[in-house]
Amino acid sequence: MAEITAAAVKALRDRTQLPMMKCKKALQEANGDQDAAVEALRKEGEKFNESRGDRETSAGRVEIFADMSASAGAIIELQCESDPVAKNDEVRQLCRDLATQLATGPGAASAQELLAQNNPSKSGETLQDTLNDITNRIREVFRLSRIQRLEGSCGGYAHHTGSTGVLVQVEGGNAEAGKDVAMHIAAMKPQVVSKEDLPADEVAREREILLEAARKEGKPENILEKMVEGRLRTFYEQRVLNEQKFVKDETLTVTKFLGNNGMKVNAFVCWELGRD
Repeated sequence: MAEITAAAVKALRDRTQLPMMKCKKALQEANGDQDAAVEALRKEGEKFNESRGDRETSAGRVEIFADMSASAGAIIELQCESDPVAKNDEVRQLCRDLATQLATGPGAASAQELLAQNNPSKSGETLQDTLNDITNRIREVFRLSRIQRLEGSCGGYAHHTGSTGVLVQVEGGNAEAGKDVAMHIAAMKPQVVSKEDLPADEVAREREILLEAARKEGKPENILEKMVEGRLRTFYEQRVLNEQKFVKDETLTVTKFLGNNGMKVNAFVCWELGRD
């Protein structure tokens, strides 16, 4: 058996970031071959991850790529087991890389398809390679649970903790206004952009509820419709982006803010970590 020197163990430790004793054992089993030891440790990490596949992944990050000059934007959710790992610099960089590649690459219909693509910040390495490397060293389960790409110019906002991300597909405007609208969406949680986007049956059901309530109050039939339309405003303000008061200036509606900035919102995605 080849002699396993401290320098060889340190070299493997520097390559893998795994504990010294684990590196020494791997080198002993590989008869001092560094590449063989790296491969053995990688396979050990894959087996470890498979054995923990049913572990809860309640931590993680939501990340976005939003660039008003780009042809698309993207949002991803990467889940892991613990909050400290979600804050790890390498994990945060991987999340940025995933969102960047999804937006600037050819697109992807699934998480697996995205992971198979090149990592934009690491030449010669796929996103899956990077994820495998992190998993091998950190030994937590990771799941790329959601991905979505929006075609067209996008603004966006991601909370610094990774708990919330918003992507907004727009026409006109600028990056600052796009981020402001995204932050509004994160705070106010609208369901749709405009009243026309609400399901007709949902609006009809609410109208009937309000109509019946007005009748029980003894209101005259000739003013019922006007009353209901007035009360529907609250219903719309809770659900419709364009009907809401702008969170940074409640003297404005979102529609007015958008008009002031020459911007139109066509679509948005708002994700909270772990919530579909």
